[in-house]
Amino acid sequence: MLSDKSTQAIEAAIASIRLQNDNAPAADTRSTATMDAIKAYILQHGLRTGDRLPTEASLCADLGVSRSSVREALRKLEALDIVTVRQGSGSYVGAMSLQPLVETLVLRSALDEINGIQSLRSIIDTRRALDLGIAPGLLAAMKGNRDPRLWDLVDAMRIKAQAGRTCPAEDIAFHSALLEPLHNPLMSQLVSAMWLIHQARAPRLDTASKEHLLASAEAHAAILRACESGDDDAYKEAIDDHYLPLSSPSPTPPPTADGPDPSPQRRGHSRRTDRQKQRK
Repeated sequence: MLSDKSTQAIEAAIASIRLQNDNAPAADTRSTATMDAIKAYILQHGLRTGDRLPTEASLCADLGVSRSSVREALRKLEALDIVTVRQGSGSYVGAMSLQPLVETLVLRSALDEINGIQSLRSIIDTRRALDLGIAPGLLAAMKGNRDPRLWDLVDAMRIKAQAGRTCPAEDIAFHSALLEPLHNPLMSQLVSAMWLIHQARAPRLDTASKEHLLASAEAHAAILRACESGDDDAYKEAIDDHYLPLSSPSPTPPPTADGPDPSPQRRGHSRRTDRQKQRK
């Protein structure tokens, strides 16, 4: 149940949007109405990505608007990846990907110069929340199964880590393939989108230590082992181990007075030991 204050805030926001629409120029109003009509057409006719839309002339006649309004609406829908316009061929239903959202969030976080580190941590927290949220379904789908493709990717990460090389291609391929058993395209797009935003905002890791790179590869291996065994606790610990080093603005922590800072693997091991003690 929403509080009275929350309800008032929502109503105020809706009223503000309506006021903006009421005060918008007639051309913008027509363009927005035409966009809505084209989206309604896609829904009513059950069109899918790649399906062809009516010609501009047909849309003008059916919607009762000018050709300029139709073209402006198609241009805006194309920017949102809802429509694809092919010169000389016509207009088609677009991929409807989250790419526009990715570009907006990358720019938004890039503009956040004052709280840059906090912005990066917010992105990492979002990725972690998504990974933890899919745990029940993912573990149920993968328990008792082994996917050679995922282990090949982990092995490729290990080889590159031994050579001191980063592996972004293997990383995104791992996280994408891991979600396939869920058969949830929206979740796959969200995870991939947040990965791209993270990569765009994260500090460059070209100088990351071999230890850091190996720890990252082993964290992916731990995630996969937990999924295949259906171990919820192990999965959550592996996710923590995966994101802990990414939360640090520096990939190679400086040594302390008592010696070098423990590696991400050792920190994860310490957390597991503490949790096991608490459970006992």
